[in-house]
Order: sequence, then structure tokens, then C-alpha cells
Amino acid sequence: MEDTYEDLHTVTHHTDTYEDAQEDAHEDAHEDVYDVVVIGGGPGGEVVADRIVRSGLTAVVVEAEAVGGECSYRACVPSKALLRPGAAREAALSVDGARQAVTAALDPAHVLARRDRFTGRGDDAGQAAWLKGAGIPLVRGHGRLTGERRVEVTGTDGTVRVLPARLAVVLATGTEPVLPPVEGLDRIGVWTNRQATTADAVPERLVVIGGGVVACEMATAWSSLGSSVTLLVRDQALLTGWEPCAGEEVVRGLTALGVTIRFGVSATRVARDGTTRAVTVETDDGAALVCDEVLVAVGRRPRTADLGLEAAGLPAGDWLPADDTCRVTAHAGDWLYAVGDVNHRAPLTHMAKYQARACAAAISERAAGRPADTGGGQAWSAEADRFAVPQAVFTHPEIASVGLTERAAREAGLAVRAVEYRIDDVAGAALYADDYRGHAKLVVDETRGVVVGCTLTGPMATELIHTATVAIVGEVPLTRLRHAVPAFPTVSEVWLRLLEAYGL
Repeated sequence: MEDTYEDLHTVTHHTDTYEDAQEDAHEDAHEDVYDVVVIGGGPGGEVVADRIVRSGLTAVVVEAEAVGGECSYRACVPSKALLRPGAAREAALSVDGARQAVTAALDPAHVLARRDRFTGRGDDAGQAAWLKGAGIPLVRGHGRLTGERRVEVTGTDGTVRVLPARLAVVLATGTEPVLPPVEGLDRIGVWTNRQATTADAVPERLVVIGGGVVACEMATAWSSLGSSVTLLVRDQALLTGWEPCAGEEVVRGLTALGVTIRFGVSATRVARDGTTRAVTVETDDGAALVCDEVLVAVGRRPRTADLGLEAAGLPAGDWLPADDTCRVTAHAGDWLYAVGDVNHRAPLTHMAKYQARACAAAISERAAGRPADTGGGQAWSAEADRFAVPQAVFTHPEIASVGLTERAAREAGLAVRAVEYRIDDVAGAALYADDYRGHAKLVVDETRGVVVGCTLTGPMATELIHTATVAIVGEVPLTRLRHAVPAFPTVSEVWLRLLEAYGL
């Protein structure tokens, strides 16, 4: 039977249980007992701790680096800050009458300064103050599991603090970039997302290894700031997990920005000149590219190598598979949860926050003695991870998607029909920008008559995608969706055109 919050306060005679640790805590000044201990102060960790405290329980956050996590300082926020000025300039250039007012290129110094205003150059004082204001203690240091519901934190000064949890430990440690097995790559000081989003100067020449979201966004950002960018893509397409139209449009956009894209090519060796600091990148087709910096964006791994997972019967360094309540499924206990990228369900900041809300609700329900069964749209079920994950990519053009691609839907055994429409042909799009270019694709489950996937490209794609998210999550029948009339003249009129193309 599952322990409840009340059980954990009243049962005192078990051996080798958390209650023993709680009794020991009174004898050790370095132990503080909380209902929930959260390791990782990124978006997921912050939200789960906040929701736990709001429910009337207690929580503490353990963070080894900066509160706010990768997203705030080295990923989503700085990348969007770097990309937005170029997008704004392109938007002005796309409208006759406005383009004549654009008389210069971007000002890199001002772009980088604006980025720094959003990130504080890694200063987390504001985020830490938010935690304090929310009534959430912050313990700085490296946290690791040492037993059931027990976390040990080693501070930067070497001091050790033990944090027993009455109810649960939540792991929200995120991921870190991986380097491919390229000779010399670990010796030249390559860029990963961290350096690419925080650099203080524009490299004259940049080689990007990879063809996914980070590679495409950073190629867009740095080329817009004046860097000569070459993209080395092992596959024959960009963004291979997306609908083909998305990758094709990004290729077109990057090429228009002056980016050189080399498909089917891999780096084999890199070396940096000790005098000039230039880097030579050798490729498997016999070429040798000379650049100033190399950005590697080929994937990420979970930050679980030194979390003490062995104490929970789990192998170090692995992803942490979790159910819809974010409780880790690979161990025998019922007290360990994982939210955010580390559980590999939907590695995106907004989904980490979504999971955190579900996780906190599940812990609170179980503390009250209720089962927190998943399904049915309950607050404690992060079920949308499986069928309605929105993605927004701020390349030129923007691309966005939610739900299943046509291929994934068919592989899942659904009877689907795909409907496509050029957004260029929508009156609102033509008014929005001269020579507007965009593409829309719907994937419809014919059996239920509902949308299960949508991909959009073009200006405003990242804003338009939420309409599709609502339709998918709400399982709105197309016969009902036809009554959601888009205003004229807006780009959103593409929804009417898609339904008409479907036959409604």
C-alpha cells in the first residue's frame, strides 16, 4: 500500500526507512527535513517546488549552478534574444514602404547587449529572490541520492548537508551536450549551445556540426549578425524528425541568408592553430574548412552520471523513464520522480513546466491518500507529452509543429489523411508581408475526425501553432472546428482554407 503524508508522520517503528532518517535528523544540525526535495533549479524544478509549496507542503530546491537553469541563460532565452533582431529586420524588409527605412545591417554590439539584459550574463540573483519570495529554501551545491528519500548536498566549500524528504525526491537536472567522436574535438575549445548563446563577439567564420534545431537556430542567428556560416549535416535533410516541408523551408531560408549547407558530410578531424587561433575542420569527403569557431549541436545526454542513482537501484548516467505523473518507473520504490529533459518524454522547457505541474499535483494527491490515477485530463497527468507537444523554432522562416507527423501517425496505426495549403495564398498573409512564403499541413485521424498533427512554416508560425494545440488536446471534431471562424484579414485564415481543402 502506498504511504501517504499522514502515514509518514505517524509510523515510527519501521527499520531502514525514512522515519529512521527523520529521527536522526534531530541529532544532526546539518539535516533539514522537507516534504519534497527537488534536485535542479531549472524551469521544471522551480515550478514543481512552487506548486508543492502552494499545496501546503514544504519543498527545498538544490542547485549546483544557476537558478533558472540552461533555458534562462544558455538556451531558449538568449537564443530567442539573438534571433529576434534579425527577424524584426527581415519583417521590415518584407513590406514595401518599410524596407526603404532599413538602411543598415544589424548592430552586433546592441544585439548582444540586449541579450545580456535578458540573461543577466548568468546572474541568478533575481531567480533566487523569486524562490525566497515563494517560500522555497535554496541550497546551493551538488545534490545526490544516498538512500531512500535522502539527498546529500556538497557545497562549493566542501561542506555536506543532508536533506531527508518525507514524501518524495524530484530529479530535474536536465541534459548536457554531447560531442561526437571527432579527432581533436575535445581539445580545441568548441562551442556547444552554451558558448553559442553567450559569446561576446561575432566569429568571422563559423562551422556548425549538426542539422537539428540548435544547429539551425544558431546558424540563423550568427549569419544574421555577419558571420560566414557553414553547416555540416550528416543526413540528407535538416530537421529529420519533422515534416519534410519544415526542413525544406529552413534550407531555403538559411541559403538566402548566405549559409552554406553541406549534406551527407561529417567532420573527421579538427585542430586549432596555436598562433592564429583559426580552426581547420577536415571532413570525410576530403575537404578542409578553416574557421574561427566550431559549434557542435548533435544531441544531448541526461545529467545523471553523479546523482547517486545507485541508491535507488538505477544505473548511473541513464535517462529516467517516468509515467504520466512523472514518477520514475524503472525502480521499485514510489518516492522518486523526474521532470523535464532528464526523463526524455518531451525535452522542451514548456513541457518541463507542464510535467512539473502534473508532478506536484500527483505528489499532493498521494500525500492526501488519494491515488492520482492518470488519464482523463486530470491535473496530475502529463498525458499531452504523448500526443500534443508543441515546438517553435525561430529560424528564417519560423517553423512550428504540434502532435504527430503524417509518418508517425501512420506508424502508430492511425487511418490518416494529410491536408496541405500554401499560406502564401491567404489574403491576410499577403497583407502581412510582400512575397510572404509559408506552408501549412494538417494530419487528420479519419476514424475520429480530429486533427492529430499540424506543421506550419513562415512568419508568425510560432504564434499560430497554439490554435492547432488546442484543437488536438481538445479533440475538436473537424465538423465542429468549421464553426471557429478566423477573423479577416489575418494569417489565421489559413485554418479556413485547410478545412476547405479537407472538403468542409
